Order: sequence, then structure tokens, then C-alpha cells
Amino acid sequence: MEITLQEVEYKYSANTPFERLAIQDINLRIKEGSFIALIGHTGSGKSTILQHLNALLQPTKGQITIGDRTITAGKKEKNLRSIRQKVGIVFQFPEHQLFDETVEKDICFGPMNFGISEEEAKKRARRLIKEVGLDEDILQKSPFDLSGGQMRRVAIAGVLAMEPEVLVLDEPTAGLDPRGRTEIMEMFYRLHQEKGLSTILVTHSMEDAAKYADEIVIMHRGRIQKTGDPRTIFSNPEELLELGLDVPQVVKFQYRLEQKINKKLGKTCLSIKELSDLLAELKEGGGMLP
Repeated sequence: MEITLQEVEYKYSANTPFERLAIQDINLRIKEGSFIALIGHTGSGKSTILQHLNALLQPTKGQITIGDRTITAGKKEKNLRSIRQKVGIVFQFPEHQLFDETVEKDICFGPMNFGISEEEAKKRARRLIKEVGLDEDILQKSPFDLSGGQMRRVAIAGVLAMEPEVLVLDEPTAGLDPRGRTEIMEMFYRLHQEKGLSTILVTHSMEDAAKYADEIVIMHRGRIQKTGDPRTIFSNPEELLELGLDVPQVVKFQYRLEQKINKKLGKTCLSIKELSDLLAELKEGGGMLP
């Protein structure tokens, strides 16, 4: 499902003394089946944009087209449930949203709330618990008896149980150790590919943005600063560093190496293997200093 934002603006507490402009002049097209990474400082507007993608927030100016629905500023919209069924959001620390007495009931709650039969909801729970890397016998346990990592996977299964066409991820690896972060992101990327989902990731991890995204959107002070594919975005690390953002470690290493030898290597590498292959190639061809 495609999502388009046109001239979108949002003000918190609009028309009150506490009014605050969060985002403005947002023009963004999220193509069906694409993987978009939103990066930027805390307070740059990333999470505000995310909440517009399933109409949790509605624009104070402009319009958003979500599939076949258009939400226009100032116009009261009805039946937003259908949008929220198609666009699933995994918030930071999704395990905090668990509440039911068993894992199975927690996963089934969303689909049943949207009219899915109990039998079908339980089928989804059995299938999805395996897809998120957990054993089926965990379904009858209390979610509060699980480890933090297991709880997060259960919460993600609950979002997937709605069978969304768009998956929105707001810092989904926050608080996890390096191994846990890698496992969760690999799981999301596998689901993205297998189910043909449109995926939008808000992250502070430049490594994840470089590795998984088709397109990166840089937010700065409520506006879109720049968009492009990862190689284009990270080919100018000075620009990102000036904005106070980081770059992937391999890009940082290449940047420092190029400064040291006073020579550009030809392309920006996004992985250690890419960089090592490029260096070997250049050395063999006499294209760089020893």
C-alpha cells in the first residue's frame, strides 16, 4: 500500500497558548513494498510523522493519502479503524502494551476487536508466534512471566496479527543488546520481504538505516532536510556530521582513511566487506597508496 504526504503540517495544541509547530512542508511518497528509514535528532519530527501514517494524528494543514483513503486538514474523518488495521505501528518498548492473562489472548485481542472470529485469531496466533521466533507452547503462558526479549516478540506478533500492509517501526530495537538488535531487525527485514510490506523505520542506528533501507529521509527541525538511497545519503558524511548526526562506522573509517591518504576511493562503502573488496581491488590495480 502506498502512502503520500502533501504539504503536511502539524501543530500540537493548535489554537491554544501552548501551540507548537512540530512538522511543516512535509512532502513524502512511500511506495508500496519499499523500506524507508527516517533519521534525525530527537524532536526533529520523526515520531509525529509516524503517527500520521495511521491517522493517530491528523494534519493541521495539507493532506495524506493512505491507500485509497485521503485525510485532509480541517475535514472530519470517519471510520479510521480500517486505516489502523492496514497500518500497524510497533512503538518503542512495545512490550509495555501487553496486558492480557495469556500470550494467546494478547495476540488475539486486536484481530477479534476488528471482527475476526476467535478460531481464526487463534490460528493467526499459532502461526505468528513461530514467525517471531518463539515456541508455540508459550501461547498459554502469562506475557509477564517472559523475558524482555520474548515480551517484545509477543507484542510484535500482536501487531502482525492484524495482517497490516504497512509496518511502522518506532525505534523497535531500543534497550536491546547488540545480538537482540540484530535478531529483531533481521526478523523485520525477513517479514518485509516475505509479506511484501511497506516498512517505515525510525532509528538512531545509522548501520540499520544503511543495511535495510531503500531510501533514507533526514528530518531536521520539523522539515525534510534530504532524501536519497543510503549510498547517496552517506556519500557526504560532512553534511550529516554538521547536522549533528552520525554515520555508519564503516563510512566513518573510509572518510578518515580518505583524509589521511588525501584521495577519494571512488564509491562510498556501506559494509566492511564492500570496503575490504574495494581496497584489495585498488591495491592490485595500483590505484591507492600502500
